[in-house]
Amino acid sequence: MKQTTPKRTIQTALRHTGQTGRTFGLAVLLLLCTVFFSQGICAQSIHEFTPAEQQSISVPTPGLFDRSNAFEIDFTDLPSSEYSFPLPVGKAELVNGNSEMEITTSKGDAVKAMFGGVVRLSKHNAPFGNVIVIRHDNGLETVYGYNAQNLVKVGDRVKAGQTIAIVGGEGLNTFCNFAIMVNGRRINPAIIVEVNGHKLHKQTLTFTKTGNKIAVKTHRVRDNMTDFKADPFAKSNTIKWNLADMKRSQWSYPLPGAHVISPYGNHRGSHIHSGVDIKTRANDNVLAAFDGEVIQAGYNGGYGNCIKIQHGNGLVTLYGHQSKNLVKVGQKVKAGQVIGLAGRTGHATTEHVHFEIFFCGRRYNPNILFNHDTHHLQNATLTIQKNGSVTSKRN
Repeated sequence: MKQTTPKRTIQTALRHTGQTGRTFGLAVLLLLCTVFFSQGICAQSIHEFTPAEQQSISVPTPGLFDRSNAFEIDFTDLPSSEYSFPLPVGKAELVNGNSEMEITTSKGDAVKAMFGGVVRLSKHNAPFGNVIVIRHDNGLETVYGYNAQNLVKVGDRVKAGQTIAIVGGEGLNTFCNFAIMVNGRRINPAIIVEVNGHKLHKQTLTFTKTGNKIAVKTHRVRDNMTDFKADPFAKSNTIKWNLADMKRSQWSYPLPGAHVISPYGNHRGSHIHSGVDIKTRANDNVLAAFDGEVIQAGYNGGYGNCIKIQHGNGLVTLYGHQSKNLVKVGQKVKAGQVIGLAGRTGHATTEHVHFEIFFCGRRYNPNILFNHDTHHLQNATLTIQKNGSVTSKRN
């Protein structure tokens, strides 16, 4: 049972330490190396901070929004070595209007850095205990308060999971008071991590600065694309899927180098062609379009050797006429994985792959996903309804 003595928090510390500080351009280079590397902003790391940055918990991050009023952080494929929950065995709860997280644990436990970065502040902030602020390469800053002992100093480069402090607390309570900041403004830690599960949300975050406010928008596209058996409509009857958010490693054209020999909807006697036929050479590798689970792999009448894969967002893809299937029902596959060899089994007059897509059991033109000329995903956002209705809008 915790004592009822009111505890001093990082929020209180902010009022005492102040929010002022002049801009110092050198300090920005390190944290922008990851966030804006593609824009060529940085090529080095400089671990210098102004006196205000070394004394104040909450200060704007120099240069963070100089080139744009928004930036993104992609956590969809972050390696486990680049993230750590601050106290892996602790019990966390949101406090102070969900602006901070209090993580209770045992005396003597090690406090870990959440991401890689540079220590901006490490000092005793009486009467709030020892406090550490790390400016991360991705543009975020994390705050670790009430430490019994700080083990790093200003300017130290730390890695994700590195021990930076020994947990402290107040009175008989052992805890770390943890916060995440963007440009000196705290955001709800639950946006970034699962409070109970301690896992990092697989998502892309967009941070937009409007005046003195920071808006955060989440894009958790992969949640539905990787949990293949979960109901994608458990929380809503509508899914927005921006194909432009997909990383190159998350999708693959089914038959690289192929060309279309029969489009979707082409009349074939009394019936309409239900997919698109793409052709290269006999026994070329047939690739899974997205991550998924094989739900059919065998001979299927006119389709010949046929494979069906269940993906997320209610999507199923079908591949027909293989000379050989290389996967089995129940097998998990990754985008771009070889699942079969192109052939002419079933009702086929030449070696090719018959490719179909379904959303919630309803068949659609594969062109809604892929540009067959460029072999790339369409630059579009799909709106998928629980009843299987799908509309596409170009970005």
